[in-house]
Amino acid sequence: MVGACVIRSLKFPTRSDKVCYGACDGLVCLFSNRNPSVIFNPTTRWRRSFPHARVQPRIISDARACKKRVCHTREPQLGFGKDKVRGTYKPVWLFNSSEFGLDNATTCEVFDFTTNAWRYVVETRRFGGVTYVLPASPYRILEGQKPVYFDGSLYWLTECVETKLLSFDLHTETFQVPDPRFLVLCILDNRLCVSLKIYPTRTQVIWSLDGTWKQMCSIDLTKTTFHDPPYFPRPALLPIAIVDETILLLGYSCGSPLLIHDLHTKSYVFDSFPKMLEYPLCYFPSLFSN
Repeated sequence: MVGACVIRSLKFPTRSDKVCYGACDGLVCLFSNRNPSVIFNPTTRWRRSFPHARVQPRIISDARACKKRVCHTREPQLGFGKDKVRGTYKPVWLFNSSEFGLDNATTCEVFDFTTNAWRYVVETRRFGGVTYVLPASPYRILEGQKPVYFDGSLYWLTECVETKLLSFDLHTETFQVPDPRFLVLCILDNRLCVSLKIYPTRTQVIWSLDGTWKQMCSIDLTKTTFHDPPYFPRPALLPIAIVDETILLLGYSCGSPLLIHDLHTKSYVFDSFPKMLEYPLCYFPSLFSN
């Protein structure tokens, strides 16, 4: 027992030796490069297996070659999430192409349970009467990371000089890099955090880095007064501090009221409507002087 939570160990009836990050609607996705992958419900024991993607024989071949050369083995990670519009579940492979002898920056495969088959995700655009096939994502992703699922999309960090957050909408099957206005870095509870505003759904999510990235909370902006005017969405709220372990303070960079969000009761309260230009700052008293 940890507080109100119960920690259990489970044995899964599968030879799959890897697991996707988190769970989706109580479903856990386990995968393997040598054995069939499986979606499993630990509560009901329901399960459904699905075959290898086309990239997995390449992963096995690369691992054998690296073992002979005593070099680093590349291990792409499977993502798993839900198309919230159709209510269907989708395993997704996204990997850097050149490491496996393929063209383009990245390659993406999505499994379709209705046809029981994998298919490539590509984008086609037409310029001057000519149709061009573009890569799945224009940005390479950081090697070995497990994609994170939230609210109908999977997320990766890119391998750019300035790291970007890459999202894949499981309904439209398109990639996007969020507007910089919707992404902020902050420190909460003495931990590095990333906060992303998801504009279409009017939510803002905060992830905390504690060895690995973990979702701290999700803020429903429709329950606040921070509504977006038509065609001019506001930037993401700035997380300022966590007080007494359960109270999250947020606000804009200047000139707006503070939002007090209770992480336990999920309530929202506004405080300190400024009468002049003010900047929110988390401050701890110090006796330093020089």
